[in-house]
Amino acid sequence: MVDIIYSDDAFVIANKPYDVLSVPGRGEDKQDCLWRRVQTQFPTARVVHRLDYATSGIMVLALTLDAQRALNRSFQERKTHKRYQAIIAGTPTESDGSVELPLRCDWENRPLQIVDFEQGKSALTHWKVLATERTAQGIENTRVELTPITGRSHQLRVHMQAMGHPILGDRFYATPEGVAQSDRLLLHAEQLAFPHPLTNELVEFIIPCPF
Repeated sequence: MVDIIYSDDAFVIANKPYDVLSVPGRGEDKQDCLWRRVQTQFPTARVVHRLDYATSGIMVLALTLDAQRALNRSFQERKTHKRYQAIIAGTPTESDGSVELPLRCDWENRPLQIVDFEQGKSALTHWKVLATERTAQGIENTRVELTPITGRSHQLRVHMQAMGHPILGDRFYATPEGVAQSDRLLLHAEQLAFPHPLTNELVEFIIPCPF
């Protein structure tokens, strides 16, 4: 089953669990994914965008070809607005800021991404501190709001690592200590806004952060 937040004639809003693929991967063991789960209730569901396997949160799936084309265009033209929440290791010296570092795939270590000023694609993330949190062991971490302006693979995860504050539970980019603090990646897509594919009116959906 999948948690459906909203549906109409054009699209479905679903809550993707963490450690679930957005779309099928290669091999029989990678066929379970959010898209196939949604299709059990909405057989015509079509993929528009993806979240990382480890990331939870809001995804939109189109129900018609026309809706898919309209939504794809909104993402390509950056008419969508996405907001994430995460818990990062340590405490930034500032209360907000931006990370603008070009990214590309680390081909020898796929699916990892790396900063590359020569071959990387432009990537921009705005961040804002929401709260400082201390664990029972006295470790200080920070809850942040992340707003990606571009949509590169692993963008938020690599940008936080580049800041020196990787996301807790990140098995790709965090330190061993950061991984040990959480059994999941503490990154959640909590908000998505976009022009409705039928009316062009701006619609917004929020799935509160579960951690």
